[in-house]
Amino acid sequence: MPNRTFIRHVVFFSAKDKADLERIIEGLSMLKTIPHSTTFEVTQNKGVDALSSEIDVIVYAEFADDAALKAYKSHQTYQDSIAAVRPLREIRIAADF
Repeated sequence: MPNRTFIRHVVFFSAKDKADLERIIEGLSMLKTIPHSTTFEVTQNKGVDALSSEIDVIVYAEFADDAALKAYKSHQTYQDSIAAVRPLREIRIAADF
């Protein structure tokens, strides 16, 4: 693994109802306004991998360090996003590396 000084934060979501995908993306896109990430993306899964079709939306972010990631997760907008998205999603899997 390369010697890097930042943290990658990747979160995978599936929708309970595919009709709610746009609402999920909008709810997660609120996170872009939190100032602690150096890179931030919310995107719908293109679904080209036939063996892994259960994931609908991906959040990808990069943070300078653990403190920046912690500040991001403690921001009020993060809590607002959870409140908007949690009722609409089935799966949420997160990884930080």
